Amino acid sequence: MSTKAEQAIAFHDKGYNCAQAVACSFCKEFGVEEEEMFRIAEGFGLGMGMMEVCGALSGMMMIIGLENSVGDPEKGKLTKGDTYRKVKEYVRKFQEQNGSYLCRELKGVETGKVLRSCPDCIRDAVALTEEYLEARKEK
Repeated sequence: MSTKAEQAIAFHDKGYNCAQAVACSFCKEFGVEEEEMFRIAEGFGLGMGMMEVCGALSGMMMIIGLENSVGDPEKGKLTKGDTYRKVKEYVRKFQEQNGSYLCRELKGVETGKVLRSCPDCIRDAVALTEEYLEARKEK
């Protein structure tokens, strides 16, 4: 397990939701204050509070957006379409690994069969985020 994954699990153990745990573990690389990211990510835990898209994946998506976005349409070509493609690719990878990207399915709400625990989803989302960032460095 990577240091980032360990940090994310420690955040989760302290009470951070899955989105906060993933996103806050990458704050230093992007110069974002941890408290600010904590507040931004709060509504994305528990599958956006509705057991929809996994919160850990929402945290990953935030970091992909931070890395890929132009930040301001005045600064150059809009990047949102490219960001959407990248997010879709990494969510697909998560789904292939875990059988779903939906919180309620991962937790087995309807089936009684848990596909993946929250800590494991956090570890997987951090690993995929690291994979994404490493691939970007190589380009």
